[in-house]
Amino acid sequence: MSNSNKNGMFSHLKSDMPASIVVFLVAVPLCLGIALASGAPLFSGIIAGIVGGIVVGAMSGSQLGVSGPAAGLAVIVLTAIQELGAFEIFLMAVVIGGVFQFLLGIAKAGIIGYYFPSSVIKGMLSGIGLIIILKQIPHAFGYDKDYEGSLSFAQPDGHNTFSELYYMFEMISPGAIIITSISILILILWEQPFMKKIKLFQLVQGPLVVVALGIFLGLFFQGSEIVGLKASQLVSIPVSDSLSGFFNQFSFPDFSAIGNPAVWLTGLTIAVVASLETLLCLDATDKLDPMKRVTPANRELKAQGIGNIVSGLIGGLPITQVIVRSSTNIQSGGKTKMSAILHGFIMLGCAMAIPFILNLIPLASLAAILFLVGYKLSKPSLYKSMYKLGKSHFVPFMVTILGIVFTDLLMGIGMGMVVAIFYVLYNNYKKPFLFETKEHMKDGIIRMELAEDVTFINKASIQRALAQIPDGSKVTIDATRSINIDQDVIEIIEEFETNAKFRDIDLTILERKQKGIVNQIKAMEKAFAIHSVQPTKKSKITVKNV
Repeated sequence: MSNSNKNGMFSHLKSDMPASIVVFLVAVPLCLGIALASGAPLFSGIIAGIVGGIVVGAMSGSQLGVSGPAAGLAVIVLTAIQELGAFEIFLMAVVIGGVFQFLLGIAKAGIIGYYFPSSVIKGMLSGIGLIIILKQIPHAFGYDKDYEGSLSFAQPDGHNTFSELYYMFEMISPGAIIITSISILILILWEQPFMKKIKLFQLVQGPLVVVALGIFLGLFFQGSEIVGLKASQLVSIPVSDSLSGFFNQFSFPDFSAIGNPAVWLTGLTIAVVASLETLLCLDATDKLDPMKRVTPANRELKAQGIGNIVSGLIGGLPITQVIVRSSTNIQSGGKTKMSAILHGFIMLGCAMAIPFILNLIPLASLAAILFLVGYKLSKPSLYKSMYKLGKSHFVPFMVTILGIVFTDLLMGIGMGMVVAIFYVLYNNYKKPFLFETKEHMKDGIIRMELAEDVTFINKASIQRALAQIPDGSKVTIDATRSINIDQDVIEIIEEFETNAKFRDIDLTILERKQKGIVNQIKAMEKAFAIHSVQPTKKSKITVKNV
């Protein structure tokens, strides 16, 4: 078998097919719930899910990312539809947003995603894991007032994540609790090592058994006043009478609105928010990938742009890469992008042919599946490992989690970023120069070895250190290893040079050997272009402590 076949899209169908079914089962109620929260036709969420799977999945470089309508855009979509006056006008904004996203990919704006620290990304994953668990608890008990896919603390009905847990006790459904409890037991059983050794259970995924059992129990409970499920406790996909009725659910943008400035502003807003959310999820998905593959971010922006253009043209909601679906894909055993593509085709086929079967799936069954997804994203072991890394990692991690739980995804990430940047600045403030007593105070000479990069952030610490030097000392300021020194710092050193004459300080300044920062990335790219590097047959990793 050739190497391309080994790593191709069809090389892991045994793993990708079951994963795609689980992702599809989770994605359907999320698509419908986000459409409901957005004030858009329910079927627009299904369209976005189909396009996110098939179109974006095929064009994306992400092997495990799954795209579809995102809860983070629901408020923007709801407001935009109301302000623009018609859903068809809003679809024009979605198309324009897709064009902007594609242009961002061409402009190589994907690099923005690499500026988010690992502590914030891991905090985002853990925060979403907690949110998934908290938001699914009411569904597990049969209280389904909040829409599926909600990730915000505040809810449209005036409740919030925690008050919802109180109100659910007023409407507990014994049938939903029975389905949830049995489903959780099955999923835990399926995770046990001895179960994974049995070939049959390797082929049949636990979530599929849970959904099949949920449908069976739902039908079995029908007619019972005590354990019977209500329509609101089941998946509710729009059902058409015929194939022509199915296609009649698609809608098209109002191209006459292309000259409306409000449409362009909405399109730009969608492009910026959707791109940011995609890049964040992209980084998080790569971290969850067992093979640690790195997705080309600019290609992802182009794929998302094309996806949004297509979605807008046929009546779908805006699309982003979504961490709930992506993490479900990874934890269900997905290996390549084929799982995302297949989930889109399955959604299309089921929406066309058998929507009535989907409408038999209890939300309690899906809640059990998502409980496991949430737990795996927010394992206690992750908190322990982050704590061991120290405050500069643990504090931004925790702030991101709390921010996501008590506000929303983007606000929580923003809060985590602010704290992470504070620690970067603080650590930079502490390290303007190297100073070890044994090395830098020999023979009565105080030697300050400036860091490689000395910026205005270091002004205060350098000024403070120079002011503390005793009168009559011998001082050497060594800048030979510095590449970049801000003019602000140079002025401080020059002022100290003048002041040293009045303080009887014997001062020596060793100047920089290299002045100015050269773009090392471009230098490497140029070297690779000139000198071809022959790949080695076997991987070899050597780590040396220096």
